[in-house]
Amino acid sequence: MGLEMIEAGWLSILPPLIAITLALISKEVYSSLFIGIFSGMCIYCYCTERSFLQAVTYVFDMLAGKIGENGYMIIFLVLLGSLVVIVTRSGGSDAYGQWAGKRIKTKISAKLATAVLGLSIFVDDGFNCLTVGTVMRPITDKCRISREKLAYLLDATAAPVCIIAPISSWAVAVASEVEEAGGLNAFVRTIPYNLYAILTIVMVFFLSATDFDFGPMEKAEACGSREGEQAAEKEAAEKAAAGKRRKGTVPDLVLPVATLIVCAILGMAYVGGFFEGKAFTEAIGENPTAGLTLGTFAALVVALAMYLPRRIMNLREFMNGIIDGIKTMIPALTILILAWGLGGVCREMIGTGIFVSHFVNAVNLPFGFLPAIVFAVAAFLSFSMGTAWGTFGILLPIVSMMCAGNQGSAVLIPALGATLAGSVYGDHCSPISDTTILASTGAQCQHLRHVETQLPYATLVAVVCFLGYLVAGFTRNAWITVAASVLLLLGTLAAIAFRKKSGKR
Repeated sequence: MGLEMIEAGWLSILPPLIAITLALISKEVYSSLFIGIFSGMCIYCYCTERSFLQAVTYVFDMLAGKIGENGYMIIFLVLLGSLVVIVTRSGGSDAYGQWAGKRIKTKISAKLATAVLGLSIFVDDGFNCLTVGTVMRPITDKCRISREKLAYLLDATAAPVCIIAPISSWAVAVASEVEEAGGLNAFVRTIPYNLYAILTIVMVFFLSATDFDFGPMEKAEACGSREGEQAAEKEAAEKAAAGKRRKGTVPDLVLPVATLIVCAILGMAYVGGFFEGKAFTEAIGENPTAGLTLGTFAALVVALAMYLPRRIMNLREFMNGIIDGIKTMIPALTILILAWGLGGVCREMIGTGIFVSHFVNAVNLPFGFLPAIVFAVAAFLSFSMGTAWGTFGILLPIVSMMCAGNQGSAVLIPALGATLAGSVYGDHCSPISDTTILASTGAQCQHLRHVETQLPYATLVAVVCFLGYLVAGFTRNAWITVAASVLLLLGTLAAIAFRKKSGKR
């Protein structure tokens, strides 16, 4: 946009707070995000003595700029939406559902299968949400698992897994921010201290294996039976309207999805320069969305080569599927573009990150408290801006500088781990986070219902993490910290289950 960033002080936290508050109250995310962006531009124009009309112009300048900056992400999403529609219409999803339905017959096994598949796709969080959602949604519907629960499983095995996977775009991004602390080696050392990621995975498997829920998710699961029936009825009606059933087979689903996964990884490596001599871990983080786009295009080409010669669909039906797939992504793309715009206002124009950074530096407490404080600040900032990458991009250099002295060096790695954990917590449950939006899209769940139902789960884990970082700050022992945190989380869940059971008597 060519405008200089200003430091708006406490006013800089108003736009994200306005957007989040309006979204939670009104249950309408589009207008809430737009108002948040507009309020940020009004603050910028007020502080720089510009006119109201310029604030309106700056809103659309910001949105246009973000569309340009994230062009590959937009292309990737519309191609993936097209692939989902085409594979579904081929009959491959039906065939896979019938095959898996003979093996996955209970809610517990369906949830565990979703969690395991989510853990297996760790290269990119958005890719994880959409791919796992596409594959598992027909099965979870059949097992009468609510769309809200599926969205939580997708979200909880996306960013929390990527942030502790050494081979991922996230690892390279973090390593680039902590070069002075050791780069990728420093990232690997933070993994045991990334309590939010570890405890979220523990939480996912506990909830899946025990079939235990609480809060809004419990109510959603109680309605999950009817939702599954409605989804099945809707799909049956669509098939009836389409006429004859497609003669798709399991490979008609598996091969395009496998092509997508393999070619996406190869595409990220190719775009990043792996075949020109760069290290693999560095290459895949260079431009991951470009690689994902190449992988999705390759999967569409494979689907075309499989379906047309066997007359599963003709060329016109294939192209209509592409257009319909693009249409299915319009709501998610609209939210993403508005979320990018709000994040851009906060980071690039009114200095939300700078204000929070000054707050961190102003806190004068013993270094043993630093990991817990950093976790809380990172969580708030990430939740407000809806971006883990933007949050740790701001805070990691600051934390490194704070721990540069002899006293701080002992808590450097725990503090870096706490920064990443807090960033992922905010990204996990913020309604304006792209990962949260994509989890809703992958599960085909109403976005704010997903936010509402997963917030108690994510926040419970975050509270345990805060206490765990108090332990980490003073013991500086990763194994003691992890053991104490896991036991505290499981003990808390057991206490909630016991209380619920006692209340029913």
